[in-house]
Amino acid sequence: TCFDLAFFPCLFLMQWNEITKYFRAGMPLRKHRQHFKRHGSCFTASEAVDWLHEVLRNNSNFGPEVTRQQTIQLLRKFLKNHVIEDIKGRWGSESLEDNSALYRFPATSPVKPLPSPCSQKENLENFSRDKERLFKLPHLSRRAFKRHELLQSLENLEKTKPDRIEENEEDTLHRKEISQEYVKETWRNIILIHLQTILGLPSLEEVLQPAQIIPEYVIYNMTNTSKHGVVILQNKSEDLPHWVLSAMKCLAYWPRNNDMSQATYSGFERDVFRTVADYFLNLPEPLLTFEYYELFVNILDLLQPHLERIAVEALQICCLLLPPPNRRKIQLLMRMISRMSENVDMPRLHDAMGTRSLMIQTFSRCVLCCAEEVDLDELLSTRLVSFLMDHQQEIFKVPTYLQVAVRDHIEHMKMAQCKYPKEEICAILPTYSYCKQITPQEFEEQKVSTSQAAVAELLENIIKDKNLSVKDKKKKLKQFQKEYPLIYQNRFPTTENEAVLLENKPTIKQPMLSLRKPRFRSLRY
Repeated sequence: TCFDLAFFPCLFLMQWNEITKYFRAGMPLRKHRQHFKRHGSCFTASEAVDWLHEVLRNNSNFGPEVTRQQTIQLLRKFLKNHVIEDIKGRWGSESLEDNSALYRFPATSPVKPLPSPCSQKENLENFSRDKERLFKLPHLSRRAFKRHELLQSLENLEKTKPDRIEENEEDTLHRKEISQEYVKETWRNIILIHLQTILGLPSLEEVLQPAQIIPEYVIYNMTNTSKHGVVILQNKSEDLPHWVLSAMKCLAYWPRNNDMSQATYSGFERDVFRTVADYFLNLPEPLLTFEYYELFVNILDLLQPHLERIAVEALQICCLLLPPPNRRKIQLLMRMISRMSENVDMPRLHDAMGTRSLMIQTFSRCVLCCAEEVDLDELLSTRLVSFLMDHQQEIFKVPTYLQVAVRDHIEHMKMAQCKYPKEEICAILPTYSYCKQITPQEFEEQKVSTSQAAVAELLENIIKDKNLSVKDKKKKLKQFQKEYPLIYQNRFPTTENEAVLLENKPTIKQPMLSLRKPRFRSLRY
């Protein structure tokens, strides 16, 4: 169920063979005219994209998430590997575009041989066993990783080599040398690096231990999601009961999409809300678990307006550490209460309390609380739930930079081991920089100083603007003085300073001819 040549070559070949056979057998062929010449049994690139895109979207292994651009990428690989050729018999490039260029099937079969003589079923079972070394979670089905690689791998197909048979024996060597334990340790280290940098802590020893990071949970939460980003559980016994999901959906889309079978009545919405609240309040532990209490409490220090972006990034990573059932439940809960709080059509659910306040007060304790009761427990949990409600879409997005960091590090290790096969390789983990955390007092001081500097610069621009007449300049300065008297006074402490800077009167030039007054002589001799 993936096209990732670099990691699952055996499975890819089986999928490749299945898709190419299906494409050759089902793609409609007809006559086309091009440059005053008829061509039989061919198709345009756009026709191939249309047909294959629809097939992939309707296939249970792929689904409606497949984009048209990803379908074009797959067709380019078909052209590269001689599954198709252009109307003149050319192939081997990846120049196919979504246009009216004509293509046809070659006479030879493009099906690739599998790398081992075992049957397709045996290959799939072997792949599943290998995959579970890293990806299998306790109490989760073997089919846990359906479809999750397709969208990424189709985007990266151009970077992969077309023929896996000729792929070096070094890849097999690399896969043996890069152990699953090393991959897990890489995930742990990169997550710790990111969190320590974001939280601005010299050490995470008192907040999070490496053993508390379970890579299988992180990978599952990042890869097994619906199109809306909600975790999909393979073991349905760990999911929310159907009646709870129905009640949550009823409240989230009130009064639309009410799929409750019973008729509504006065106070019906309150009963439905009470049903959902009772379920979550009776859970054995909070959704963020007792184990990660200290971690989430430390993030509460970031819940300030000027640190909002950093808090979202920290919560993105921390929520990935949760067991998949917990992450799914808190995702659905936050989506529901966020929509309910913003729904102007939602009837009052409490006589003396607004919807938002009711949501926070009702569910805060089932989201975050300490195993041992503390005085500030309720205050901390209400702050966190309020922030989660307002930023739930961003917080539960998958931070793809973690996947990229792990992948790049593993690839670096593979290349190093290929170059120095007999030496022990020690690759340095990448570091990442974030905005430096500052105190609220520093933020206020910087905010004032920055804004004042900008306003002072505006004043200087008015003074130095040669396109303004003296009259207009004085008018603007008078307006500036009225709006920002302190800044104006700092620039012009006395009226003499202002007069000197605004003295733009032109000097009177002396006339070119100097006419002297005539001397009058006396009439007396």
